[in-house]
Amino acid sequence: MHYLLIVAILFILELVYFKIADRFNIIDKPNHRSSHTSITLRGGGIIFPVAMFVACVLGNASLAFTVGVVLVGLVSFIDDIKPLHQLPRIASHLIAIALVLYDLQLLQGTALYWLPVLIVLSIGWINAFNFMDGINGITVLYALVTIVSFGWIFKNDTVLDVLIIMAMACIVFGFFNVRKKAKTFAGDVGSVSMALFLAYFMIKLIAQTGQAGYILFFGVYGVDAVITILYRLKNKENIFQPHRSHLYQYLANEMKWPHVAVSLTYAVLQFLINIIVIVLIDKGLLSIPVCLSFLIVLAVIYLAVRISVIKKIAQNA
Repeated sequence: MHYLLIVAILFILELVYFKIADRFNIIDKPNHRSSHTSITLRGGGIIFPVAMFVACVLGNASLAFTVGVVLVGLVSFIDDIKPLHQLPRIASHLIAIALVLYDLQLLQGTALYWLPVLIVLSIGWINAFNFMDGINGITVLYALVTIVSFGWIFKNDTVLDVLIIMAMACIVFGFFNVRKKAKTFAGDVGSVSMALFLAYFMIKLIAQTGQAGYILFFGVYGVDAVITILYRLKNKENIFQPHRSHLYQYLANEMKWPHVAVSLTYAVLQFLINIIVIVLIDKGLLSIPVCLSFLIVLAVIYLAVRISVIKKIAQNA
C-alpha cells in the first residue's frame, strides 16, 4: 500500500513542478535540431532526483548515492534553465561518480588503474544517455526496461525498494511524456540523473558478480551512441553539439515514424536482449567472446538498418 502512496506523492510533486515551470517560463522551444514542433514544459525529469530523495528519506537509498544523483540533477536543472559552462557540469559528474564508487566501496578495494577506466566509461555513459534523449518516451521507456531488468537480478537485495521507487517515478513521468504530444520532456535534469542512477546499478552488478556481460543491458543505446559519434567524427562535426543524426532521429524526423513507436522499438529490443543476457548468464554461457560477438552482431544489424534508412531518405529527398 505504501507504494501507491509514493506514486500519489510523486504524481502531485510532478504537477506542482508543472505549475512552477509554467509560472517561470521553463519551456523547451523547438529549433532546427529538435524532433518536436511545439513548445513543451522542460525539466519534467526532475521527478527522478526527487524520487531518489524520497527513497533516501525512507531509508532505502544511501546518502552518498542520493547526493550524487541529486547533485547532477541540480546542476543539470540549472543548465536547463540557463546554459552553464562545461566546467561545473563535468565537475558535478566527477564528484557524483566518486560518490557512487565510494558508496560501492570501490575506491579502496579497486586497483588504481581501474579507477580511470570506470570514471571514463561512466562519464561516457552519462553523456551518451543524455544525447539519446530526443523524442517522446525514449528515455523513460529505455530506463524503465533497464530498471526492471536490474530489479529481477536484485529481487532478493535490499536495493530492490530503490529500484521500485525509481520505476514508479518513470511511470509518473511517462504518463506525461509517452504520448503523441508530450506535456513535458525530461531535460538534462532527468536524463543525466537517470544515467547516473543506472550506472550505479551496472557498476554494482558487475562488481558483485564479476560478469562483464551485463554491460549488454546498455547495448542498444551504446551501439547507437558509439556508431553515431564515429559517423560525426568522420564528417568532422563537433560531437558535443546537439544534432539529429542518431538512427532514432532519422526514423522519427525524416521517416516520420510516430515518436512513441520508435521509443517502444528501442525499449522492446533492449528488453529482449536483457532477457537473453540473463538466461545466458544463468546457464554460464555468456563468456567475453560471446559478449563481444553479441555486440558485433548488434552493431552490424544497426549499421544495416541505418544505411537502409539513410538511402530511403536520400531517395525521397
